[in-house]
Amino acid sequence: MANEIPEKVAEQTARPTCDEVLQRLTATIAARRGADPATSYVATLFAKGDEAMIKKIGEEATEAVMAAKDGDRLRLTAEIADLWFHCLVVLVKHGLGPVDVCAELARREGVSGLQEKAARM
Repeated sequence: MANEIPEKVAEQTARPTCDEVLQRLTATIAARRGADPATSYVATLFAKGDEAMIKKIGEEATEAVMAAKDGDRLRLTAEIADLWFHCLVVLVKHGLGPVDVCAELARREGVSGLQEKAARM
């Protein structure tokens, strides 16, 4: 950061952290789960149930894979954002949140992926 333009550094520090964004988004999803489906996409997903939520995760994951395969960085970022959003919806549905996923990632940190996979089998 020492070589960066001061305006760029200020812009980066003014942005909310990823953690802040995920926590706010999770709170918004939780607040909207019981809203009117006519006025809330989140409420629509909750009204449709697990199958609709899971289907959206599959659709968004497929779109992310296609964007990655095409090397389209902007579309990949947008599709991953959609995927994360729909994953957050499912987490909220099950009483979980990003902190739970981060705790699991922290637990796995420093463990070989092959060892971790073997431990789950």
